[in-house]
Amino acid sequence: MAGRSTRPTLEEVAARAGVGRGTVSRVINGSPRVSAQARTAVLAAIDELGYVPNRAARTLVTRRTDTVALVVAESDQRLFGEPYFAGIIRGIGDGLADTGLQLLLALARSPAEYARLENYLTPQHVDGVLLTSLHAADPLPAKLEAAGVPTVLGGCPPGVSPVSYVDVDNRSGAREAVAHLISGGRRRIATIAGPQDMGAGIDRLTGYRDALAAAGLPECVAFGDFGEASGITAAEELLARDPEIDAVFAADDPMALGALRVLHRTGRRVPDDVAVIGFDDSAAAPLADPPLSSVHQSLEEMGVEMARLLVSRIRGESVAEPVVILKPHLVLRESA
Repeated sequence: MAGRSTRPTLEEVAARAGVGRGTVSRVINGSPRVSAQARTAVLAAIDELGYVPNRAARTLVTRRTDTVALVVAESDQRLFGEPYFAGIIRGIGDGLADTGLQLLLALARSPAEYARLENYLTPQHVDGVLLTSLHAADPLPAKLEAAGVPTVLGGCPPGVSPVSYVDVDNRSGAREAVAHLISGGRRRIATIAGPQDMGAGIDRLTGYRDALAAAGLPECVAFGDFGEASGITAAEELLARDPEIDAVFAADDPMALGALRVLHRTGRRVPDDVAVIGFDDSAAAPLADPPLSSVHQSLEEMGVEMARLLVSRIRGESVAEPVVILKPHLVLRESA
């Protein structure tokens, strides 16, 4: 006999099992509203016929795609070159591991790509969305929620009021770092602040200012974009402005590493002449010269919590605490 030229259909499975088409659909989609006898007959017919459920048809029945998207609105260089994103993605992957949900990574490197993503991220394509590295007043979270797509943010940018997000207490972490520098006798403490259209950039600068104000010390601020090259530029600017700086708090590790490069190049000893503290406690921190003191934030834990919140929302579960704020702590090494 010649082999089948077409895939078996749902109707053929129903006929073989001696049940209705609806019963077969309920078995395929895991509904409890099927008798044990009917379930056994349907599963046997599926096995005998070699039936493979049509994913598109299943999506129409369940209104689920079993896919969630992680949207990163950054360049390839930032995504693959900075430790922040790798940690978040690892955590999200761990958080989704036993859920049956597939993670889709979506890059938005330009306004045109961002606009295309807005059109793609609908209930027909994804069950939920994770957003990280957002900038001020981004309309996407509100648009997604309005379209019925559960959304969880990593961090909370200014001008955005998300339903659910996970963040680190950036302000207290920065305050602890600068307070340590002050307790060590540093009095001309500069900061390389992050972008002021991002929540982490604003809060870490505020924490720096809190500590200085409490000690009655003056500010010395330059701005970067969380990348190492911007840390180099900002450190050069700070030293040109005040050559007697005796400490630098950088709002992330890549910018702190950039500052270390400039200090070495200009003949300043770390920490004897200038102490340096970063923020992230990235894998590069203990490998720096000298090893970099840094505020530890668990990026993996942030990713796990983002995934947990999103899965609960997708399943329609009640989320008692839709906002999770993780506590950072200072890790001291030889640079401060």
